[in-house]
Amino acid sequence: MSALPFTSSEYLKRQEIVLDGMPDNSVLVIPTNRKAVRSNDVNYPFRPSSYIMYLCGWTEPDGIFLARKSSSKISTVLFVKPRETKSEIWEGIRVGLEGALDGWPIDIAASIDDLNAELAPLLDGCNQIFSINGQNNELDSILNEHSTVSDARILVDKHRVIKSDREIEIMTEASAIASEAHIRAIGHSFPGIGEWQIQSIIESHFTHSESQWSYPSIVGGGDNATILHYKENNCKIDDGEMVLVDAGCEVHGYASDITRTWPVNGKFSEAQREIYELVLKAELAGIEACQPGAPWLSMHRATSLVLAEGLIELGILDCTIQEAIGEGNDFNGPYRDFFMHGTGHFLGLDVHDVGGGRQGDDDPGPELRHGMVVTVEPGLYFGSWRTDVNIPSRYAGIGVRIEDDVLITDSGPVVLSAGCPKEIGEIEALVGKLR
Repeated sequence: MSALPFTSSEYLKRQEIVLDGMPDNSVLVIPTNRKAVRSNDVNYPFRPSSYIMYLCGWTEPDGIFLARKSSSKISTVLFVKPRETKSEIWEGIRVGLEGALDGWPIDIAASIDDLNAELAPLLDGCNQIFSINGQNNELDSILNEHSTVSDARILVDKHRVIKSDREIEIMTEASAIASEAHIRAIGHSFPGIGEWQIQSIIESHFTHSESQWSYPSIVGGGDNATILHYKENNCKIDDGEMVLVDAGCEVHGYASDITRTWPVNGKFSEAQREIYELVLKAELAGIEACQPGAPWLSMHRATSLVLAEGLIELGILDCTIQEAIGEGNDFNGPYRDFFMHGTGHFLGLDVHDVGGGRQGDDDPGPELRHGMVVTVEPGLYFGSWRTDVNIPSRYAGIGVRIEDDVLITDSGPVVLSAGCPKEIGEIEALVGKLR
């Protein structure tokens, strides 16, 4: 059994804080994710529910965490698969009931094979049930027979937003690994390299560092960099083209999320440099806006103003800054033709973590606070394939995004991914130097 990433006291504190928001005689029931079939009898790699990891650290399939609040006291049960030699020969040794009691922050371990019989007495007399529907059909059926089920995520999400010191340590490690992976990819680049080769460099470093990707890597060369969620990664990148790589890893479930863009031949053209420098200027403004007490949209507004002004200065937009931003400062003006997404999102146990909408959405989001971790990721995209807007020939085929992971602190923003180079001189000096 591998050690849990947090102390029992930290898990117990999380349980206490979440249940403090529940009425007396209520029950919290958190199932883990289901296994997903890839093809026939082959499953996708299993990834546990972020909620069950947050509350008790359980990472095996077929787990259910239950906590009951009665007379202001908390009792917890973890339903798990029992040890069974025949299955373990094929699939690996399970923790089992005894192991769960020995290492996890719970009071009781029970067999999930006996869920129906074991769960009923735990629900008797409870006035309200909080759970997450759709993860376990058998569980949903049992819970719905007893009471109306309320969404447990509302209780947990607000506490996941603020990261503890240990969570920040883990996320710093994930950002460092992802930064190293990007450095290796930049250093091994050359004209004619395949997008898939860059992907393999990135993801092999994740594996080598005992982590795994936190989302499928985006590796887009040339025009492919102008497709926001490009995923094929099957084209060669020609001399004179840039490549955009959006790739992050997770450690103990906690994600990093970094994007870098560079010329595969090691030299920015004049047009590439103009767009890159504008995006970098916008990103730095967005990071500076990550101050405690600032509105959620502050970094999106900061990056948008820089990008809109730059698009006008480059002659891409022919209008005033007010017109570029949009009527009533709604930040939906024509600059959005080239910057279509938001500036960032929360980061944590999910790469698009809980707690607020993405920057640029209508959701006003929360006030920025010490202990939050966000991404800052402005970009500009000039797909030569687009027919909905006029793409200047000078910039056709250029897509640039620069993204860092940023911790909000009372002393100002701390860039967790600061080890990943992004200045033009740093990048040009690194391209191809590790081959």
